[in-house]
Amino acid sequence: MKPIIHCIILDDEPLAVRLMQDHAQKVPSLHVLYAGSDVYAAINIMNTQKIDLVFLDIQMPELTGMEIMKLFNRQHNFIITSAYQEYALDAFQFHVVDFLLKPITFNRFYQSVEKFIQWQDSFKLSEQPDHLFVRADRKHHKIAFGDILYIEGVKDYICIHTARERIMVLENMKDMLEKLPTNRFIRIHRSYIIPTDKIKLIEGNRIRMQNLEYVPIGETYRKWVSEWVENK
Repeated sequence: MKPIIHCIILDDEPLAVRLMQDHAQKVPSLHVLYAGSDVYAAINIMNTQKIDLVFLDIQMPELTGMEIMKLFNRQHNFIITSAYQEYALDAFQFHVVDFLLKPITFNRFYQSVEKFIQWQDSFKLSEQPDHLFVRADRKHHKIAFGDILYIEGVKDYICIHTARERIMVLENMKDMLEKLPTNRFIRIHRSYIIPTDKIKLIEGNRIRMQNLEYVPIGETYRKWVSEWVENK
């Protein structure tokens, strides 16, 4: 399920506002907190509530779209909606997400929202830590994700294998998997989690890692591994 995107639609044309509202209602992840032409009402909401995205017309009464973006100094993510293509260059100087040229079709609107979601996802990935801390032998060990060769379940413990050491941690595989970035690790067996960038080759029902060790693919995990390979 995609996270909810709290947004504002600000346009001086009532028909354009209604059209954008209709488009937004067709996208389940969008939650419109304000849709209208009152610049100061919108600014008040932007100052007092969590706003993820603003659909903003350039030609607004009292304050232009450019002036509104300057006012917030890029604190909000903007998608520009305008009937005048000549404003596009100036708009992109504010690093806007997209520029929608009126009349705006639903398909173009939806593409723009998806572009924003992808940008958000890439930003979140860039903010992810590159390590985790585990407690073992009454100490907290900092382990870089890039140092992990594979993780092995051993009864009530897990063993984190790196090139330099093996660290035994009192934890289960499920909880450990939740601490790892999903774009870098995959569970291939009830007893094995591996980093995908350390895979050398897949040979039948086992995987050869870059350190030349083989790890088995569990029967219930074979479909997941196959799907992962197909999507790469």
